Order: sequence, then structure tokens, then C-alpha cells
Amino acid sequence: MFGCSMFGPETPLRVETQSHGVGERREKMSRMRLRIAERLKGSQNTYAMLTTFNEIDMSNAKQLRDQYKDPFLKKHGVKLGFMSAFAKAIAVALQDQPIVNAVIDGQHIVYRDNVDISVAVATPKGLVVPVIRNVQNMSYADVEKTINSLGVKARDGALALEDMDGGTFTISNGGVFGSLFGTPIINPPQSAILGMHGIFDRPVAINGEVKIRPMMYVALTYDHRLIDGREAVTFLRRVKNFIEDPRIFFLDI
Repeated sequence: MFGCSMFGPETPLRVETQSHGVGERREKMSRMRLRIAERLKGSQNTYAMLTTFNEIDMSNAKQLRDQYKDPFLKKHGVKLGFMSAFAKAIAVALQDQPIVNAVIDGQHIVYRDNVDISVAVATPKGLVVPVIRNVQNMSYADVEKTINSLGVKARDGALALEDMDGGTFTISNGGVFGSLFGTPIINPPQSAILGMHGIFDRPVAINGEVKIRPMMYVALTYDHRLIDGREAVTFLRRVKNFIEDPRIFFLDI
């Protein structure tokens, strides 16, 4: 993924710096950065990674948020963002395509019934991925409250190892930094990761006419040893359809 790590903030290390000529300096890598590098390279060496892409018209999602953000905040005490919609969309898509939520264990495939989503959170020490558990049973408010709580703990350096252990799928949102497009790296030992990106107005063809719509590119990187292209593309289209028309969730279609 985009530099995600399963490890929490660490005790600051004393940095030894040496100058080597004009405009150059050398710093010892922190243990967290070394571990992140090890895990990311290990992921590339282990998985047969393939990425499929799609684009999502965020018009309805933005309208829903803008229309209900004030009463949502008043009732639940947290802001209504897009992460809750994506988390619920992923939960529905994973239940529809359970192989994406599975993992290889030796010569066996282990299917997980629970949807435990790791969410990348930026901290001063680097990215960490706390887990939102049992998303399939959560409401939008439950997801937003959990993300908010985990985000505060991450920024305060209060995440415990159990907060980051056991995820079955990961969301990495490069859009918060303005990313247009990217290919996330799988978070071991999971089998897939969704990369969200920035929302930008773009011209799109709708019913033979050119319209300006707020669009987001999304990327699903998956382990091709386990997941075939049909399942991956179907999963991503399920997420796309959910976000573009959340009513399908309430109608269970």
C-alpha cells in the first residue's frame, strides 16, 4: 500500500547526522521505517500482484453528505465522511466475492466470515493501519466513530498492537494528499487492498451528453495466485455501484 505499516509509533530514536558535501546529509533510518521497507519489499516478493482500476462518480455520495452532514454530526457527534460509505461498500462486496476476503495458508485457502478493514492513518512517525472490526455489522455512524477514535489514538501514539492486528482487507486513501492515481501494495498477510484517490471535476459522457462530474479513480491490487480477474473486477464494480447509488444497500440488491 502507500507506505502502510502494521506497527505503531515507536519511541523517538536519536538521529546521527553526517554531512557529505554540499546539499547532502545522512540520517539513520528509524526502526519503523526499516520495518516498513522490509514489509513492503516482502509483499512484492511474495504476492503475484495485479491491479485493476475503475472510476466512481461521487455526485450522489457528495449530495448525501452535504444534505445530512449537520443532522448526522448533531446526533452522532462525528462528521459524516466518505470512508463510512466505502467501508460499507467494501463489506457488501467482500460478502458478495468472499475469495477477496480470503487468504492462502500453505496449500489451503482460508475464508474469513468477518470483514475487518485496516485503514491507513497518517501519523508524525509514518503510516499505521488500525483495524475496524466486523464492518459488516456496523452502521455508517459506527464506522465514523471507530475511524475517529482510532485516528486520535494513532496521532497520540496510543495505538496498541491489538488495534492493528487481524485485518482482512485494507483501504489506503491517497486522496487526502491530493493523489490522482496510484497502485497500492498489498498489506501482508491480506490478499487485496483498495486505493482511494482524490475527487476532481472531469468531463464524462452521460446518456450521450458531456457532463462535469466529481470523479474518483479507485484501484484494487490483489493476489492473482488466489483471486482471478473476474472476481476482482466484479468486486470493484460492486463497490462502484454502491458508492454511486447507496440505495442499493438499503434495498439489498
